[in-house]
Amino acid sequence: MRYTRLAAVTSAVVLTAALAACGSSEKTADKEASGGTDNAGALIGVTMPTRSSERWIGDGDNLKKQLEALGYKVDLQYAEDKIPTQVNQLDNQITKGAKLLIVASIDGTALTTQLQSAKDNKIPVIAYDRLIRNSPNVDYYATFDNFKVGVQQATSLLTGLKLVNADGSPGSAKGPFNIELFAGSPDDNNATFFYNGAMSVLKPYIDKGTLKVPSKQQDFKTIAILRWQPKVAQDRMENLLTSTYRSGLKVDGVLSPYDGLSIGILSALKSNGYGTAGQPYPIVTGQDAEVASVKSIIKGEQYSTIYKDTRELAKTTVQMADAVLKGQKPTTNNDKDYDNGVKIVPSMLLESVVVDKTNYEKELVQTGYYKDSDLK
Repeated sequence: MRYTRLAAVTSAVVLTAALAACGSSEKTADKEASGGTDNAGALIGVTMPTRSSERWIGDGDNLKKQLEALGYKVDLQYAEDKIPTQVNQLDNQITKGAKLLIVASIDGTALTTQLQSAKDNKIPVIAYDRLIRNSPNVDYYATFDNFKVGVQQATSLLTGLKLVNADGSPGSAKGPFNIELFAGSPDDNNATFFYNGAMSVLKPYIDKGTLKVPSKQQDFKTIAILRWQPKVAQDRMENLLTSTYRSGLKVDGVLSPYDGLSIGILSALKSNGYGTAGQPYPIVTGQDAEVASVKSIIKGEQYSTIYKDTRELAKTTVQMADAVLKGQKPTTNNDKDYDNGVKIVPSMLLESVVVDKTNYEKELVQTGYYKDSDLK
């Protein structure tokens, strides 16, 4: 009887321990599935392309501030447009135990090994503003509607030339006008979206002869500016003026996809006599609403820029990251257009605004993006 009683007690203890272990296992599984508090205070790696553009400084600062406000630790790095540097930064973040990576790539095709390492370590990856290509290991993408940005740039060019009114109706000008085209860096996936969006608007006018491209340089590869370098854009504009406009032909408009390029283009035009009473600057577009370009717009030099509120982009990305780390599915609004060559990357697209001399104060100052003193 003593042995029977002892066996019964022992069985009860074993059963209780087994049930407790089972319950603990289930709780652990639930915790892992939901993200739980395992990722509270987790390290998040953020890599930006360069500090040479003020917009990337703002992006990095906004991401860091908003992530830290949620209790996460942030390793923010800038690669100064050097691919090996960005590769090393990502390797280091993975080694440090980052639980999620936010990557604004320099070259969207150069990070395949690092992304595979992230996948192997169960680290989700969010592509920030620039789509990372040729890898299945990109989980989400946060950006603006970049095709629409190109449409806005081209439409702004037409508006500046008075071929189109602000409301979209036909303008008072008939043309023909001489324009030159610039595109962004060929290793940045966004650059082709900007170009395709712009050409969807401009090509009908070019085909009709309302717009002429005297240099004949229209295809993306010919007009692309590697790494978005202002000096390269300036040199190309200088070469165009020397080779194509020596006979006295005038440039009426320039499609520029980025403010940094616009500044370089305007510098080349100025050194060739543009910007005087008898020879005003052509209509020059831009993007990113950088301070130097907004000041140029106010002075009547650059015509327009595309304002993309990077505070909102950071906010969207932080919401994505927080959802992923809690085991939830982030909100996206485009799951069909952003093919990185291997997969369709679920994306969240934000809206952008054309800014010129007539509305910069409303869009940039009244919204708190800049102080009035920043621009005067």
